[in-house]
Amino acid sequence: MIHRRDILIAPAALAFAAAARAQLGNAPVRILVGAPAGGSTDTLARSLAVSMGPALGRTVIVENKPGAGGNIAADAVAKAAPDGNTLLMSFTSHAINATLYPSLPFDPVKDFTALTCVATSPSILVANPSLPAKDVKELVALAKARPGQLNFAIGAVGSSLHMAGEAFKMQSGVDIVNIPYKGTAPAVQDLLAGQVQLMFAAVGNVKAHIQAGKLKALGVTTAKRLPAFPDVPAIAEALPGYESSAWFGLFGPARLPADVARKLSDAARHALQQPDMLKRLDTEGAIPVGNSPEQFTAFVQSEIPRWAKVVKFSGAKPE
Repeated sequence: MIHRRDILIAPAALAFAAAARAQLGNAPVRILVGAPAGGSTDTLARSLAVSMGPALGRTVIVENKPGAGGNIAADAVAKAAPDGNTLLMSFTSHAINATLYPSLPFDPVKDFTALTCVATSPSILVANPSLPAKDVKELVALAKARPGQLNFAIGAVGSSLHMAGEAFKMQSGVDIVNIPYKGTAPAVQDLLAGQVQLMFAAVGNVKAHIQAGKLKALGVTTAKRLPAFPDVPAIAEALPGYESSAWFGLFGPARLPADVARKLSDAARHALQQPDMLKRLDTEGAIPVGNSPEQFTAFVQSEIPRWAKVVKFSGAKPE
């Protein structure tokens, strides 16, 4: 059944697509992803591509260029023509890498046009049920009583989840040892098996294990409690000011004409309102954002010095 609301919306959507197509041409838009297929960045990029296509009146495809913490894909976009045909779906590491890597072949701010922050992804501090601490306050006390005896599983060195743990150690003054893994899945498996004791993990990766009682949730990384876990305190309740969420954002090359950047940003923000996209975000435990290019630019600029302090504290080196 076609509703009157659909009749009213359809011409506006068609007009937007026609205008965008006239400005950008008919060539496919490529979104490069600096992460392997199947991960959160990849799946969000693919969902975004499906929803952006009709708004632009063009085909939008995703290409994976994993490696170097996202830097390979970022470098390709930084060197691409500023015509709106090559975009980047990046993540928190775009800001972290500015300090983590001693030299980058691009400037993470000057060599890109920030289009919109697609979503944020809160994480949660989880523990094996055998750990004798039921919340962050007890964990800090335990860690201080046993310096160097507790450990964090890390899915990837230099990732946002690794840095969430480093920020926790920096702010609480505890000594907890990092145990690096090649990916989140093996880290979670060892946490479940009791081979490691603690981990910062994306909500979507551990929600089922928490609900099944196989993992213990100690705190969420958002400033306030999450609706999905109303009984789990925010870490900030024990460590005031603590906050750490991963983010996913869409970029173009630098010198992208303002009208082209606006059309791409508008198409991405329109996509974030579509039911299928919202469903995908919910599945990933992500929260839609969809801010303006100006707002996203200011956000990225603020993220670099913020994470620089944590990276320097951690002493982490790129793998």
